[in-house]
Amino acid sequence: MKKFLFFVLLLLIALAIIGYFLPTQYSITKRITINAPKTEIHNYVGDLHKWKEWTVWDGKDPDVVITTGEKTTGIGANQSWQDNHGGGSLVFTAWSPDKGVEYDLFFQAGKYKSKSKIEYSSKSNDRTEVKWTLHGDTQTPILGGYFSLYIQYSVGSMFEQGLSQLKFKIEKAK
Repeated sequence: MKKFLFFVLLLLIALAIIGYFLPTQYSITKRITINAPKTEIHNYVGDLHKWKEWTVWDGKDPDVVITTGEKTTGIGANQSWQDNHGGGSLVFTAWSPDKGVEYDLFFQAGKYKSKSKIEYSSKSNDRTEVKWTLHGDTQTPILGGYFSLYIQYSVGSMFEQGLSQLKFKIEKAK
């Protein structure tokens, strides 16, 4: 039993040391090309009321409750959510039918802040590349490094799924 406890203690120490050296910053970028002009894409991305049609947040957690603010388009548009992880909110800080949207994203009731944007760049008149990015810093040593790794994996896959659903939704409507 002493050997087992000693092993567990060594394992915990090793995990703490590794966690201390892991970066607390995270950065995620996902892209997709959609066969549609920027304006059609912005109809979905620029209106928070339409996010439920293409994002995957509520499908990942059936207990999540998303509340959209009175303003759903333009700078200042916002939404919040409650879930089993402390909830969060987002607010548009830039909004352009030609360039995309930028927003501040707050996790766990504002404890963690991230910057995100969904940008459009034309490939041709009817083809647009959509790039979705998220940047932040947990600023918590040891556990923050592990949390940053988790965010990059989990949010990255949600971005990919959301962009795929956005592409399907827009191209299906044509």
